Amino acid sequence: MLLQKKDLRLNQHFTNKEEAIRTAGQLLVDNGYVTSDYIDSMVARDALTSTYIGNMVAIPHGTEDSQESIIESGIVLLQVPNGVEFDGETVKIVIGIAGKGDSHLDLLSNIAIVCSDHENMEALVAATSAEEIIATFNEGGE
Repeated sequence: MLLQKKDLRLNQHFTNKEEAIRTAGQLLVDNGYVTSDYIDSMVARDALTSTYIGNMVAIPHGTEDSQESIIESGIVLLQVPNGVEFDGETVKIVIGIAGKGDSHLDLLSNIAIVCSDHENMEALVAATSAEEIIATFNEGGE
C-alpha cells in the first residue's frame, strides 16, 4: 500500500497526543478508510499501550474489536516538525493505520522498515512537500 497526497498533512501542530491521534483518525475517515467510530477506538488503543514505537514515530490504530469500523485498509501520515509528546517521548511523525483483516501486518512491516532508518526519518521530518514524503516513504520501504 502506497501513500498518496490525500493521506498526508505537513507542518501539523498539536498540544497533546490525543489531538494528534484524533486528527489522524479524522483523516482516515475523510479518505474513506474507516467510519468515525474508529477514532475513539484509536484513542482507546493508545490508552491501553502507547502507540509510540521509537525514532520519533507513533502509529495510532484501532483496538482488536474495531474491525467492523474499517471500510478498507488505509494509511495516513502527519508531519509534526516541532513534535508532540507521546508518553514522555517526542513524536514528529504520526502514522495512522487501519488494516482490513491481516493487511495491517504488511502495513506495519513497511512502516517499520522506513521508520527504523535514521536518514529516512530526517527526510520525512524535513520534507516541505507531499511529493518528498511520498518518495521517501515509498522508496524507503522497498
